[in-house]
Amino acid sequence: MKRIIYILFSLFVALSASAQPMKSIKVYGVLPSNTPEQNKTNLQRAIDIASETGAALYVEPEVGGYPIAAGVVLKRNVSLIGAHGPVGRGTRSENGKSPVGSLFVITDSSAPFITVESATQIRGIQFYYPEQSHNDPTKIIAYPPTIQVSKHQNVEGVTLSSLTFYGEYMAMDFKADPRHPCEQILFEHCYGYPLGGEFISIDYCYDIPRILHCHVNPANMRQFGRAFSRHVIDSVIAKPTFSFAIDHTDNAQMMDVFTFGVHGGILLGEHSYGQLTNFNLDCVSIGIHKKGGSTFNRNWQIAQGSIIANVKGCADGIHPIIIEGQGHTAISNVEAFSGKNGALTAEGYSNDFMLIKGDKLLTITLYGCRMRNYLSNEPITIENPLARVQAVACIDKNEAFFSLEKE
Repeated sequence: MKRIIYILFSLFVALSASAQPMKSIKVYGVLPSNTPEQNKTNLQRAIDIASETGAALYVEPEVGGYPIAAGVVLKRNVSLIGAHGPVGRGTRSENGKSPVGSLFVITDSSAPFITVESATQIRGIQFYYPEQSHNDPTKIIAYPPTIQVSKHQNVEGVTLSSLTFYGEYMAMDFKADPRHPCEQILFEHCYGYPLGGEFISIDYCYDIPRILHCHVNPANMRQFGRAFSRHVIDSVIAKPTFSFAIDHTDNAQMMDVFTFGVHGGILLGEHSYGQLTNFNLDCVSIGIHKKGGSTFNRNWQIAQGSIIANVKGCADGIHPIIIEGQGHTAISNVEAFSGKNGALTAEGYSNDFMLIKGDKLLTITLYGCRMRNYLSNEPITIENPLARVQAVACIDKNEAFFSLEKE
């Protein structure tokens, strides 16, 4: 018996010794002391090698991170792995003035920082733009997207998980070329505050893209003293953009998403359908804008959410929900209210709970919704004569039950 145990233990030790862990990017000459151009060249060489076997590269934590020039291509089969979960208020170096860890430092505005191909993964990494303004809106740098889908080939299977962005202008651009749509893209546990207003934008993405547990907040650099000022937040609200935008997409899934201090929370494009649940859209001009280009499958099921529409951006009014076009929208247990907030310039009210626009047949059902702090006499403003709307067991601003049936 002892001999059997000894043989098994020896076999375990031998297997452990021969195991091949992830290689650090330092092995390939990606170093904190290099120039951004040197690190780009060396990181690209590491990716090219890893692509042949489907390997993962480890972004070893470092004080000050790795300065890298833009234009890196994450080729097919490669994973870039760091040490972090999402760090929603930032990591903090010993001097308290910068983040630390598995960190890419970006100052190059000539191209998207990294372009992804099929079967790739980026996980546990921070992206830092140290030259970005956090207190003066006139000095905001309009950097290209941090992560972008390849526009030159079909991209299938990308995982973006536990990522944190500091000072980005746009975080993740998955607006694919119509000739090269993408599929099966997963965004989960990603945090940031894009100064262009767009955190995740998806277009021409088929087969169930997922946006899960993502958080947009201007306090995301608080730990190292770069939380965004009121003036910068107001400038983001003034841009006609949405934190999350989806179009030309089949059966999209969104769950547990948050945004704060933006013009628009979620744009559901006219050629999209899917499910949205468990969300909080705080200090927005427009919470959800749902469009529809067909009566066949341009339908969204929206549930379990809260919208605080209380800021005046670039739109004519403040509306928790806007619906137009065609298709069906089913809404249940969604609350909307307004109020003041010292972090930005807030009006403290919305025009209504929902605005229905257009001149084509659409259908809407609402159940168990709580509506308050709106200016209009009725919570639902109907400007579309062909809209069919039914509301049941909802509560209006007067704490009264609200029901509606319009054929």
